[in-house]
Amino acid sequence: MPNPDRIIADASRQNWVDLYAPEVLQPYLKLSRLDRPIGTWLLLFPCLWSIALAAPAGEFPDFVLFLLFALGALIMRSAGCTLNDIADRNFDGKVERTRKRPIPSGQVTVLQAIAWLVLQCLIGLIILLQFNSFAILLGAASLILVAIYPFAKRFTYWPQFFLGLAFNYGALLGWAAVTGGLSPAPVIMYIGGIAWTLGYDTIYAHQDKEDDILIGVKSTALKLGRQTHIWLTGFYVVIFLALLLSGYLVGLSATFYLLMIGAGAQLIWQLRSLDIDNSELCLRLFQSNKFFSAIVLVAIIGGKFPLPL
Repeated sequence: MPNPDRIIADASRQNWVDLYAPEVLQPYLKLSRLDRPIGTWLLLFPCLWSIALAAPAGEFPDFVLFLLFALGALIMRSAGCTLNDIADRNFDGKVERTRKRPIPSGQVTVLQAIAWLVLQCLIGLIILLQFNSFAILLGAASLILVAIYPFAKRFTYWPQFFLGLAFNYGALLGWAAVTGGLSPAPVIMYIGGIAWTLGYDTIYAHQDKEDDILIGVKSTALKLGRQTHIWLTGFYVVIFLALLLSGYLVGLSATFYLLMIGAGAQLIWQLRSLDIDNSELCLRLFQSNKFFSAIVLVAIIGGKFPLPL
């Protein structure tokens, strides 16, 4: 049985790390957020969307690229979370949701966390080197965004914008890995993805708003406050329209537009359900974006084939 005193607040009581991982490895796996996999899904899906979007008409996306990007998303999200925990080590112990993280709880030292970060970055580099030269250079440039995000909450009320820049970079990189270049379709998808992240991570940030005020860090939850519903509607309209436009630019079939009705309905459900003062609901709505992402991926793949009659 897992030790309830070590389960981090926003992790499932039945997460596999606390249930099955060797105790000596648990702090490192928790640094990588492997007990809370939703972030990996949200990082991965824009990559998969873009790979599928770049596939030739009438063909399924490259499974090998799907696999490489899945491994890359897992490793780079893990490295980003480790860096975030190192940067936030003096804040996390003061926030109820984060006080059980490995560094503030004393399960690992900062030096051990840095060593773990270096190992993850090396694995990420090995994966990146499997792509074409343009994709390698493009991927390397993303490290600047990864490095900025953990510190953004110190100087702007819009740290979620910087998270969006980093988390949706796969919309560019996936296309580049397939085609060796870029075009308007993935760029529009990337811009839409930034708006999407602004939306879902604002929902997530409402869990911490009281603690954020006390410790002096910033977020869109604090900036937007009671206007969150209005802004969230705008963010979600942008991602939906951006996805439709990206699909149009590459000539996706009517199948794509039909299936995107389901994606739109999922976003509307989030908007209608949101209560910014209900932390448990905010977490569930944030996590539900993996279902939105999956619907979009199915829609893009389906759009590569004519609508069955």
